[in-house]
Amino acid sequence: MYSVISEIAKYLMVLLMAGATYYNFVYFKVKTTENKNKLCNKQAVIVFLIHTLAFLVMYLYTDDVQYLKLYICEILFFLIYTVIYMKIYPKASRLILNNICLFLSIGFIMLARISLNRAVRQFIIVIISAAVTLIVPYIIHKYRNIYEKYYAYAVMGIVVLTAVLLLGITSYGAQLSFEIFGVSVQPLEFIKISFVIFCSSAFSENVKFIHVVKVTLIAAIHILILVLSRDLGSALIFFISYVLMLFISTGSYLYLISGFGSGAAASVMSYKLFSHVRVRVDVWKDPWADIYNKGYQITQSLFAIGTGGILGMGLFGGMPNRIPVAEKDFMFAVISEELGGIFALCLILLCLGLFLQILMISVDCKTVIYKVMVFGLGIMYIVQVFLTIGGVTKFIPLTGVTLPFISYGGSSMLSMFIIFGIIQGVVLINNKGDNNG
Repeated sequence: MYSVISEIAKYLMVLLMAGATYYNFVYFKVKTTENKNKLCNKQAVIVFLIHTLAFLVMYLYTDDVQYLKLYICEILFFLIYTVIYMKIYPKASRLILNNICLFLSIGFIMLARISLNRAVRQFIIVIISAAVTLIVPYIIHKYRNIYEKYYAYAVMGIVVLTAVLLLGITSYGAQLSFEIFGVSVQPLEFIKISFVIFCSSAFSENVKFIHVVKVTLIAAIHILILVLSRDLGSALIFFISYVLMLFISTGSYLYLISGFGSGAAASVMSYKLFSHVRVRVDVWKDPWADIYNKGYQITQSLFAIGTGGILGMGLFGGMPNRIPVAEKDFMFAVISEELGGIFALCLILLCLGLFLQILMISVDCKTVIYKVMVFGLGIMYIVQVFLTIGGVTKFIPLTGVTLPFISYGGSSMLSMFIIFGIIQGVVLINNKGDNNG
């Protein structure tokens, strides 16, 4: 009986995910608010159905009532959070909210599949993050003077990153976190936000050459500290975001070309100077040469993706526990193995669709600071998605970054809620038509 239901659920989840992706892109063609709301309601129903089918399969497989309890709590959370959010911010983007809920749902499902205890902890983290960040759109909408002392954001970022470099706990070869009262905190996740605020505020003031040089030096210090901390993925996210924000602010192709040119030169230099960079590149080039040691993680990821095929093995049909830290850096491989290539492809398209909407919000801004800020946050998001999926699929070397809203982690989850809270705050400004302030 279980095998029949599991097989049917597998196909239905793929179809539902395809439907959610379809509605996401059709949304951009719809003109009236009423029709947009109808599409968003249909997408919300799809989130509910995917969540329900997945937990039904997991309950039938394990016969553990804890899965049903967690399912009920999560469904209530999605319902209450969506209602409260749209009640407080009726002019916020419902599509962004829907996509966040869909990504959270996928994360909840896969974490429950891997470890029920971690799924419960992640659910608690999400509740706290969602509650705490409800005020973020209001702050962005109402308090426009928080960007005036933008050098304070830069100083804070450099000080915190230096503290992590000198005093942080080493995790998988990189110094990333502090432990506070037994809880691991990654300050970098929040420095991403302060970095974007600093850059967008600085460029909104002026883009004269001397000013750009000063801002570039400060940005370079951020990136250098990250390289010394061996956090190559974050260093790359900061670098790409900065170069593109500079280009959007100035419109200068000279800055764009010289920026990426210097980045390429710095990459070659890093490869020659730092052994950990050479290890990452060598493993990427040929993980099979050391399959039981340095190449083990990526090869297991490739095995999982290949085993999943187009439609996946079904929940509990794969072996995600063979991939080290699967619940963090390699969630895409777990999704591909058990839910299939079509489901994984739809997930990529939804991430791209979310980024596309962020770009549209940026274009709608009449003020430079909001335009560059939203663009920078969007770049931070999509580059992180690219680095995660690219690393897992061996398209690029592994960088050790997580899949937003899906992977396990407290600091990354809270920072993503803040990032999209800021974007929603700018949506409120755009919809009110007062972003000249």
